[in-house]
Amino acid sequence: MIEAYFYQIEEILNEFPTIRWYTLRKKVYNVKQGFISGSIVLKNGYMLDFVEVKDAESTAKLKYRYQYMNEHHEVIFRYDNAPHHRQFKTFPHHKHLPEDIEESGEPTLFDVLLEIAQRERTHTSDKPEQ
Repeated sequence: MIEAYFYQIEEILNEFPTIRWYTLRKKVYNVKQGFISGSIVLKNGYMLDFVEVKDAESTAKLKYRYQYMNEHHEVIFRYDNAPHHRQFKTFPHHKHLPEDIEESGEPTLFDVLLEIAQRERTHTSDKPEQ
């Protein structure tokens, strides 16, 4: 069951067009539970590091972190469910930005990659033609 979830993660990564390369680390705790982490380098040189601890029988992740950084390793945003920021209605889920922290739902890796792709499209269209 957890191996099937890991396979889904790899399928997402293999099919996402803006990924240059990635590395994955997986650990199976038992048939249902496991750990997967990865480092993804995008075509623009930016990176996404992620960690998920997952029980395949639950839609929610036990633990997660998705950290998107520029080529200088400066954080652009990070989603996680560390149990702080109890003031948020979405506790423990939240999103870190360079100057702020805000409420968020629990994203999937696919959700985060879509957000990154949208940011890339927006920032590319903002650049003047040469």
